[in-house]
Amino acid sequence: MILSRYERMVARRYLLPGKGEGFIFLVASISLFAVALGVAALIIVMSVMNGFRAELFDKIVGLNGHAIIQGYEGRLPEWRQVADRAAKLPEVTSATPLVMQPLMASSNGRVEGVLLRGMRVEDIRSNPVISGDVKSGSLASITAGSGRIAIGSRLAQNLGTYVGGEISLISPEGRSTVVGTVPRIVTYTVGAIFEVGVYDYDKAFVIMPMEDAQTLLMMPDEVSIIEVQTTDPDRAREILAPLEPLVQGRGAIIEWQQLNSALFEALEIERVAMFVVLSLIVLVAVFNILSSLIMLVRAKTRDIAILRTMGASRRGMMKIFMTVGVTIGSLGILLGLILGAIFLFFRQAVVNAIQFMTGQNIWDPSVRFLSELPAKTDPFEVTAIILIALGLSFLATLYPAWKAASTDPVQVLRYE
Repeated sequence: MILSRYERMVARRYLLPGKGEGFIFLVASISLFAVALGVAALIIVMSVMNGFRAELFDKIVGLNGHAIIQGYEGRLPEWRQVADRAAKLPEVTSATPLVMQPLMASSNGRVEGVLLRGMRVEDIRSNPVISGDVKSGSLASITAGSGRIAIGSRLAQNLGTYVGGEISLISPEGRSTVVGTVPRIVTYTVGAIFEVGVYDYDKAFVIMPMEDAQTLLMMPDEVSIIEVQTTDPDRAREILAPLEPLVQGRGAIIEWQQLNSALFEALEIERVAMFVVLSLIVLVAVFNILSSLIMLVRAKTRDIAILRTMGASRRGMMKIFMTVGVTIGSLGILLGLILGAIFLFFRQAVVNAIQFMTGQNIWDPSVRFLSELPAKTDPFEVTAIILIALGLSFLATLYPAWKAASTDPVQVLRYE
């Protein structure tokens, strides 16, 4: 929309308050800030929702793989053959054997349910999710036969233990006696405490060398699952399809979507719902732009009539008022982008400040999975938000602009 010199001058003049137009300017300012708040809210919420999904995906898939080959009854015999074949597939980056079993842990008179995770020593040290944030101790001390284990930070807190402390793991599969099965209890020393950042993992994971886990669970050269990482998580089933004949009768191939379908589907539904609901803020702001332009047209009726008698076209009048409305919307969008960026940069500080002032834990990791507020801004979503806000602002200018253009100068100036 190209404006002539006089059209630009008139539009600039109408953007600033004239005599007796303070209320119109106030409504226009409210419209600008409403657009800014709507755009900022959309950007903040969508970025946080994307951050949730990305963070959960990185943590969960980083620990559980893009797919797992799970043995029936928790045991996968001849696992080396399956792991070697999986590792040789073109788009598979790693195939890691694991021993996994829910157990009970006891320390300092406290008892907690835990998830034992037996891994090869080199896999423990090379896993970025585990080794990325070791709170105390060292993963180098976790070796086969050392009697040392690594535990999550929340589990250490719940059990009241520390590096160098002892934990007893209780396995229901123990020795058979005349009076029944006696649970197997083995005591280990805490060699390292790590934090994944996902509450459910940090309060349950116990990691030890695979050989020690096999001894504890009395599994002679067997594993529970083989965790597989691929180049494309969304095509994990297709990539691992050649393994199905080999796995058939021993276990099943389960991709990450099946393992976490309920969680990620709930996040996606919530993400769409929040976008729709928060878009209403922008819509309300656009109605404010509409009302301020209608009041401006009524206040400038005499000026419009004079401009028409001086040769201004209907099209020129429409362009002037459309420019005024779109400018208000554009300034609101720009302010919203700035506010959104500032909030996202200081998001955790804002959460901490609110918790401090209210005395409430509004970010309880036991409820929200993650220990910190995540954020990941998608440029395509930001572009879509900007275009939606601009489009609604443009639509809001059409009626007032048409009303201004249809002003009859003869009727307005008849009694002047």
